[in-house]
Amino acid sequence: MRNRFEQQLDNLNDEMIKMGKLCEQAIAAAIKLTMGNNHEELRQEVMETDAEIDRKEREIEGICMKLLLRQQPVAKDLRVISSALKMISDMERIGDQASDIVELARYIKNSNVKYKIHLNDMANEVIHMVTQSIDSFVNKDLEMAKSVIVYDDVVDNYFDEIKKELISLIANEKEDGEEYIDILMIAKYLERIGDHATNIAGWVEYSILGTHIEKDGTVSPV
Repeated sequence: MRNRFEQQLDNLNDEMIKMGKLCEQAIAAAIKLTMGNNHEELRQEVMETDAEIDRKEREIEGICMKLLLRQQPVAKDLRVISSALKMISDMERIGDQASDIVELARYIKNSNVKYKIHLNDMANEVIHMVTQSIDSFVNKDLEMAKSVIVYDDVVDNYFDEIKKELISLIANEKEDGEEYIDILMIAKYLERIGDHATNIAGWVEYSILGTHIEKDGTVSPV
């Protein structure tokens, strides 16, 4: 019975990896679209990937419910399964926000400002966070999960810098204000994706320790 349970947990890990890869693809394609490759085929790819992420969420929910109902997991296994359920909710939101970025990208396709700020750098760091957060769950790597939580400060700093730059531009070039606000919203969606990656890493910690570790190093029970 335990061997069967371990196989099903391995299957859960495999599906979590697949969903994480879909999230990475959605973000990368959305940013590629934003930074200049403004083709309808790429736009459609992001929308289809978002729909696949939604399907994967339902599939993983089904796997988790079967594990809970049929296998009567012990405390540690229960934490892993419940953490996976929390994590896929964050991953589903990542897919939604990649789609939101795509919707805004059409309004800034002729913008030169997006190349002068750190939007692409910020996007690369966000993808890194998402990848690391999923890998930390699959590999049960507590240190990697902690590093994602700390790394959120890097993404937040990028957002603060971009926001300051765009606010200054809006003040001096009011005629292009809508364009700058659209770029700021894209940066905000990236910042939110970073927050979701941080949430995922937090649930990895819970699955291993039964507690959350905050950014300041304090430990709190769930």
